[in-house]
Formats: sequence, structure tokens, C-alpha cells
Amino acid sequence: MVTYTCPMDPEVRHEGPGDCPKCGMSLEPETPGAARTEWTCPMDPEIVRSEPGDCPKCGMALEPRQASLEEPEDHELKSMTRRLWVSAVFTVPLLVIGMSELIPGNPVAMAFPGWMAWIGLALALPVCTWGAWPFYVRGVRSVAYRSLNMFTLIALGVSVAFAFSIVATVAPSIFPDGFRNEHGEVGVYYEAAAAITTLVILGQVMELRARSRTGAAIRALLGLAPKTARRVATDGSEEDIPLEHVQKGDILRVRPGEKVPVDGSVVEGQGSIDESMVTGESIPVEKAVGDKVIGATVNGQGSLLVRAERLGGESLLSQIVHMVAEAQRSRAPIQRLADKVSAWFVPAVIVIAIATFIAWSLWAPFSPLAHAIINAVAVLIIACPCALGLATPMSIMVASGRGATAGVLFRNAEAIEEMRKVDTLVVDKTGTLTEGKPRLAAIVPLAGNKEDDVLAWAAAVEVGSEHPLADAIVQGAKARGTKLAKASGFVATPGKGVQGKVGGHTIALGNRRHMEDLRVPLKDALEQADAMRKGGQTVMFVAADGKLAGLLGVADPVKATTPDALKELRQEGLRIVMLTGDNATTANAIASKLGIDEVVADVLPQDKALIVKRLQSEGRFVAMAGDGVNDAPALAQANVGIAMGTGTDVAMQSAGITLVKGDMRGIVRSRRLSRATMRNIRQNLFFAMVYNALGVPIAAGVLYPAFGILLSPILAAAAMSFSSVSVIGNALRLRRAHI
Repeated sequence: MVTYTCPMDPEVRHEGPGDCPKCGMSLEPETPGAARTEWTCPMDPEIVRSEPGDCPKCGMALEPRQASLEEPEDHELKSMTRRLWVSAVFTVPLLVIGMSELIPGNPVAMAFPGWMAWIGLALALPVCTWGAWPFYVRGVRSVAYRSLNMFTLIALGVSVAFAFSIVATVAPSIFPDGFRNEHGEVGVYYEAAAAITTLVILGQVMELRARSRTGAAIRALLGLAPKTARRVATDGSEEDIPLEHVQKGDILRVRPGEKVPVDGSVVEGQGSIDESMVTGESIPVEKAVGDKVIGATVNGQGSLLVRAERLGGESLLSQIVHMVAEAQRSRAPIQRLADKVSAWFVPAVIVIAIATFIAWSLWAPFSPLAHAIINAVAVLIIACPCALGLATPMSIMVASGRGATAGVLFRNAEAIEEMRKVDTLVVDKTGTLTEGKPRLAAIVPLAGNKEDDVLAWAAAVEVGSEHPLADAIVQGAKARGTKLAKASGFVATPGKGVQGKVGGHTIALGNRRHMEDLRVPLKDALEQADAMRKGGQTVMFVAADGKLAGLLGVADPVKATTPDALKELRQEGLRIVMLTGDNATTANAIASKLGIDEVVADVLPQDKALIVKRLQSEGRFVAMAGDGVNDAPALAQANVGIAMGTGTDVAMQSAGITLVKGDMRGIVRSRRLSRATMRNIRQNLFFAMVYNALGVPIAAGVLYPAFGILLSPILAAAAMSFSSVSVIGNALRLRRAHI
């Protein structure tokens, strides 16, 4: 734990944040560069503080903003649990004494004539002062911050009942007849005040325990990372080192049954990696030299040597934890409804409580003022809007964790809410529908040129390009043993092609538009190029010194999971639109195999966002799935952007959803989770609103004239606590949602 010290008095040291006991200033981390823990409200992530405390808006205890492997010590839960046990010890005798009045002859009162009120005061005093103290503090703060909340009502209800009872005990003679019962006595409500306090504390304890379970998903992810790694030195020796000592470029051995320490690539050996803990896929993935591996995944069989590439916060696991934590703290658009209701709800309840007091004071058949107080208190207690405030955030927190375990990362709550509305899915072809690993499939020399010459020229100029097709040509040339000459004057034209000088020749490589811009005649090769495209190949033209020298065909295999994913998406009623820079013939050949509804081919990178905007102008709710830098504008423009976790960081930063494995079946899962979450939120909101709509009138006494039914403040407190716990329990069901 980081040691904190006072900036004014360095001798003051404390394990953890807090205030200086001498000067009252906030303690600061003693370790240079140590990060200070930030605290935020679980219901309103906009509230951020540098130290623990209560939210000035809702009054709930702030929680650590940073995720940690260990379950954080919940000081509020400990405090509330302690208050619960002490309050229960004093409240139970109070309730027993209150129920003794139902026994003929009232033996308890007969045993202590004239002392019953004082006994009640003695038993209720610790409960309604020490036990209820947090509610009083939060209630006063809510008034000071002009943000009335559930604690405003609790503090008001308990203090009114308790204060009235004290006055009735100490000076009963000051009360007029309206406060007296048929025996001429002024009633006291110690058992009601104490029971309300105890029940509210019980509800807080249950709520705090349930809320702590929502962080289990993040802690489970953090717990996946191994603690050590086996580093292989240059002389072949091996040693186990702490994970934090691993450096980029280190060679690490991963034996069968061990976890991969960090993100990296295989440099030696073969293995079968279980990636289910971060991708949600249970089938192990075969890994060989050159393949990427993810830290915290498990090597089932085979010994691997892995080069460390992404450490600490750069690792996929760290990014997953960060995204889940951010999503859990974000606010869904539907939360605005609850916020609007809550803003008016507490003042309205106070008005209703006042109206209840006035009505009972004027029209009660007996003891009008006593009935007025007790029914007004019941209204205040039963109407606490805690369940309304919890309805949306709890569901979002649980859903974010559930998505992470299935390989679906939501950047924010808005993405969770919006995904269910999508009716059109726009997908980039390369890296999204396909594996994103194109391979050289055909070389067609023309004009008397040789295959090796055409390939050598093309590979030489493509060495300087970052395009996936360029890499396929370069790797194809290396696999054939082709010697690559050095190119000069390299120029790339985005969306068209490249050119440069190789061995005294001016070489150009690209699509038809690139050749037309360079005025290279293509007439004799168009028919052959079209035949290659019908086979699903992407065709590139190679020109030397202004004349067509040959054709290169590159094929990018469709992901094995893509057909099933598209089938499920079509069954859900989505229209699938494929965008690609490929020629229309190649694009249509792939689209016909996959059953895609619409194809937009020959698309330049800058046009993708315009196509998404066009679909939106037609009234469609669009999701865009892509993986490259050139997809980022379209991902940002779409109603919901979906990035492949196997793609670029820029794409993931522009998207609302990231599919860890890059598997399009994750889109199906995200829609199912979105629907389940919104259904869960609507259930919570309905329950909270209906509960208050029914509970407040009953507490006010509307059933009394017809049925003689009154709601005890004790039952009101029990019902209020039950409503909050029910909302939390319903939200936790999302952890088992089938997606």
C-alpha cells in the first residue's frame, strides 16, 4: 500500500489516503509518481473526488475509480453492518414491548407503571442517534447542496418521529387534545423510529453487498494475469522473474499448462492456446511461429518461445479492464428519464407528506394530530427513491462485466442501449469478413515478361507500403526465393496504388483507376482480370515503363465464423452492406457466397463515412464494423461503431464496441446483451415507479375510509428496503444472461 503524508507536516504518515489529523489537509502519496486513488459515485460517474466520502447528489458512498485485483475493503459496509447489529439489539426489545400491548392486561406496562415511555426512550436513543447518524449527515448535505435525495426523506421521517416522541415523554402536558388518544395519553413512536432506522440500515447493508458483486467481473479479469514469467537469456539459460520485470523484446518460455505472461508473438514452437477467458470462445487456437498470443491465456500443449511486445497498460487484458471499468461508470441515455423523475420526486413527496399531515389533522376520527404525524412519516419513508436511482446503473455495471466475459467490450453505456436499435450493419471486407491476411494466389505475366520479373518489380515497390495486400505480395516473393531490388522514389496514392523506380524501370502497381490515371493501356488484360475476380481474387495491375507487365491475384480467405454470424444477423432482421475498395466483380463474388444484401465496391477510404451518412439519411440506424485506420471516420459516424480487437488501436478508440477476437458472432452477442440489458432496465424502472405509485397513496391513508387500512411506518421502511434489494437482484440476473 502507498504511504501518504501531510504536505505541511511530513512527520504525519498514514497507510492510505485521508486527512491530516493536525492541519486537516488531504494527505498526498509519499512515493514519487504514485498515483492517487480517485473516488467516484456509482450512480453518477461525473462526481469524482480525491478521497473517500459521500456523493453530494445522491448521498451514496463513493467507490474507488481504479480497478484492483483485491476486493477493496468496504469501510461503509463494515460501518453499516456494525450499526445494524447494535440497532437490532435495541430495536427488538422495543418491538416486543410494543406488541405486549396486544396481550390482555398489558403485563409489561403493569410491571413498569409510568415508565414505559422512558424505557422506550432509553432503547431508541442509541438507534435513532448513533445508528441513524449517517442518514442525518447525508440528509443535511442534500439540503446544503440543493440536491434532495432518499436520505432527505429518511432523515426527515426518523427525526420527526423520534423528536416528537421525546417531547411527548419529557413534557406531555404541552400537547393539545388532538394529540391524545381515548385514554388521554400522548402516543410515542420510539419503536417506529427505531424499526425504520434498523430496516433502512439492513437495506443499505444488503445493497452494499450486492453492489460489491458487480466488480467481480473486473477482479476476475485482473486475476487472470500470471505473477511471474520464465525469461530465456541469450546464452540459453532460463530464470523465473516477476511479471513487472519483463521488458519489450524479452524471449519468454511458455510450457504446457502455463499462462502466457504478456502479449507477444511466437518465435519458436507450436502450441494450442485456450483464449476463452478473454474472447469467450471455448475452442483452443493453434499457434505457430509468427502468430500473436494474448497475455493471461493458457497454453494447453506444446512448448512456446514468445517475444514480449505489449506490456502493462498496453496489453489487451489491461485495455479490456479499462474499457469495462469506463463502461460501468458511464450513463445510458435512458438514465435521463430516471434523473428527470428523481429531480421532481423528492420535493413532490415532501409536499404529499405535508398534505397528508393536514388532511389527517382535519378529518381523522380520533387523535387527529397523532395520526397526521405517523402517516406523514410513513409517506416520507416508503417514497425513498433509492430503487429508482439504482435501476439503470446497476444493470449497466452488470452488463458490462457480462459482455467482457463473452469477448464483447462496450466503451460506454450508450453503446449498450443503442445496439438493439440497429437495423443496418455496414461491414468492411478485409479483416472484418475476411481473415485480413491476404495471400498471393496468382501471377500472370504479360507482354513477354517472366513471372519472377513481374513479382520482383511488384514486391520491390510494395516493401514501402503498409497495405495488407502489399504485405501479401512481399511475403509471396520471399516464399518463392525472389531477390528484392531496392526501390527509389516511392509514391503511394491512397485507394489506388503505388509506384517507384526499380533497376532503372519505372514500376507502378495498383487497381484499374491507378492504371488509368497513369494512362497505362489495359484493354488486352481486362477479360483475364475479370475471370480472376470471379474467383474471389483481388487483382492488381503491374506496369513497367508505362506498359502493362502483368497481373497479380491476391486472395483473402473468409473467416470460418463469418457465414454463421451473417446468417444469425440476417435472422435478426439486419440488412448487411459490405464496403470494399475491391473491384465490383471480386466483391460480388464474395457477397454471393455470404448472402450479403448490398455491396458498395471501389470505395475510397474517405468515402466510407459518407456512405454511412447516406444510409442514416435514409432513416436507417447504422452500425459499422471495421478494423483499420481508414475505417475510423466511418466508425465514428455510425450510430454504433464496432471494432475488431484484431485491428488497429485507432479503430478501437473510434468504436463504441470492440470484439476482442474479431469474430463477427460477437455482434450477435452484443445485440442479445443489449436487448437483455434494456429489458432489465425497463423492469427495474417499472418496478421502482409502480412501487412508489402504489406505496405513497397507501401510506397517505387513501384506503382508510373504505377499508380501515393504514400502513405502519415500520412496514413502509421494510417495503422501501425490499424495493432497492429487488432492483439489485434483478440487475444481477444479467450475469447469467444467455448471449
